[in-house]
Order: sequence, then C-alpha cells, then structure tokens
Amino acid sequence: MFNRAFLLVLLFLKYIFATKKDMSTLYPLKFKTIYKDKIWGGEKINTYLGKDFSPLPNCGETWEISGVKSDVSVVENGSLAGKSLDALLTSFKSELLGQKVYERFGDEFPLLVKFIDANDDLSIQVHPDDKLAKERHNSFGKTEMWYVIQADEGATLISGFNQQTDENTYLEKLNTGKINDILNKEEVTAGDVFFLPAGRVHTIGKGLLIAEIQQTSDITYRIYDFDRVDDKGNKRELHTQEALAAIDYNVYPEYKSLYQKKVNEPVEVVTCEYFTTNILEFTEATERDYSAKDSFVIHVCVDGEYILECDDTKLKVKMGDSILIPATAGKVEMQTTSGFKILESYIA
Repeated sequence: MFNRAFLLVLLFLKYIFATKKDMSTLYPLKFKTIYKDKIWGGEKINTYLGKDFSPLPNCGETWEISGVKSDVSVVENGSLAGKSLDALLTSFKSELLGQKVYERFGDEFPLLVKFIDANDDLSIQVHPDDKLAKERHNSFGKTEMWYVIQADEGATLISGFNQQTDENTYLEKLNTGKINDILNKEEVTAGDVFFLPAGRVHTIGKGLLIAEIQQTSDITYRIYDFDRVDDKGNKRELHTQEALAAIDYNVYPEYKSLYQKKVNEPVEVVTCEYFTTNILEFTEATERDYSAKDSFVIHVCVDGEYILECDDTKLKVKMGDSILIPATAGKVEMQTTSGFKILESYIA
C-alpha cells in the first residue's frame, strides 16, 4: 500500500516537473504558412515575398498566424515545432497571451495575420461587428487594418462611402449596377495604411500586395462580385440581405490612416480595442521592452531582415515572415545590417 502511494506521488511530481519544464519552452514562434488560391489571386506572394505556393495555380492569400478553427496555424521552428496554436493556448494560456488578454479571450487566439495579393479586384464586401457576428455565427466580428506593401501604378482600393447614404439609396444603387457611384475610391501607394472597422464597405483593388491584421474571423458578406464566374462557370454567392444590418452607412472625412513616417523610432498607426499596430522602420539595431504590455506581440516583416534575439533564442526574420512573441518575453533585440520594416501589433 505504501509503495503504491509512493509511486503515485512520484508520478504526480514527474508530471508537475514535466509541465513546468514544458512551460519554460515558450519562445518567439514562426508558423507554417497556410496558402489559399483565390479567383482573384496572383503571383506576388512568390515574386515579392518569396513564398512557394505550388502546386496551387495562384495564391490570393496566405494566413500566417491563425486561430480560425478551419485553419489553425502550426509551429514551424524550435522545440514546439508541429504543435498547433490551439494546443499552445491549452498548455500555456496567459503565458502566451498575457493575463488580461487571456481573461478576455480565453483559449481563442484573437488576431489573424494575412498577406493578400490582388491580381484582380476583390469582391465588394462588408464584415459584421462583434454583436451581429455573435448572434448569427457565434463568432468574433471582423475589424481589420491594411498596410500596402506594394502597389502597381494607378492601383486603387475602396473604403467606405463618398456621400451620406441610407439603406434605400444603397439598395437602389446596388440593384441598378451603380454601386460604385457612392463608394469612396482611393489611389494608393506603398506604405499607405487603412483602418477598416466592422461595418465599413470595402474592397482591395487589382495590383495591390497587402499585409492585413484583423480579428479572428472568416465571416464576409459579399455585396458585389463583378459577375465573375469560377473555373466551373459558377458565380460566387452574394449576401445582399445579410449585409444590410452590418453596413455603416455614414460618410467620414478621411479613410486613410495618416501618419508621419519616421526612421529608427516607432510610429503608431492604428489603435483600437482589438489591436494596436506600430510601424518600426530601422536602419540600425534596436531593442523593444515588452515586459509591461501583458500581451503577446506580433511582428510582421514587410521589408528587409533582422535577427530577433529573445532570451536564448535567435531567429532570422525576413520580408514575408510573421513572428508571435509570447507575453512572457521581456526585452527583445533586433540586429540588422540591411535595415527592416515591421508591423508590431499587440492588444493594449
């Protein structure tokens, strides 16, 4: 009886020790890229970002860090390679997310990171907010931001309305094929930033390569798709009625996020309840102290390369990479010889 009890205690202590040992293995994480072919996708994911999406015929999107249930990211680097983001959350909880973030979101990773290559115009669309998404889909809403990595000459996108609009006017324009008359179209160049709260009608235009930070959601209401057909001759589904309750019909004086570009110091470009994003453009080594943030931090490299040093981990980061830095990280160092530009995102 004594021997059995002693054995159980040993096994319990071994479990506790193994768990603590495993908990100490958090480090900056890179995930396997998830590639998605789209009717409007192109080649820039490969030609600009150096990502091989074969055997897909094209690539419209890559999902770099995802907790969406149908496409959960899997770790690529280090001792946790092969583990899913879901598994990490189950094991590490607030050590990965931060205490206040974990209390808010639990075992659901709150952000989704993408690259988007529009070889043709995307559909005109809108996303629901948290309340509507919860009621209809038991999901988060979808507020997002875009950073333009590369833009062909004359490339445009749509964000919001160009005049005050109501549901009746909107439907009249939509049903008569004149929806573009009331939409705000912007010509864009590399470095432009757009913040798109849930409810804002939008589309990415042909010729744009974009980095996207968004809430974890894959809910899109497609409003208009230019009467396109897929390789089987089928038109994609529209969500005309579903979109009506989601749309913000107001007009705003400015849709582009205006910021002063600076080198060798952080520049905040977006802050909202779902994420804060800074642009870090550096030509020299720098360090960032994340110890007081109580949040994970994501680096999305949109130009150049650097060596990320955190505790005992050194990780080479280059254009097209996205790195998840756990909330337990304190100071991180970024060494560079060629310079880099990153989107640094966290939950404030």
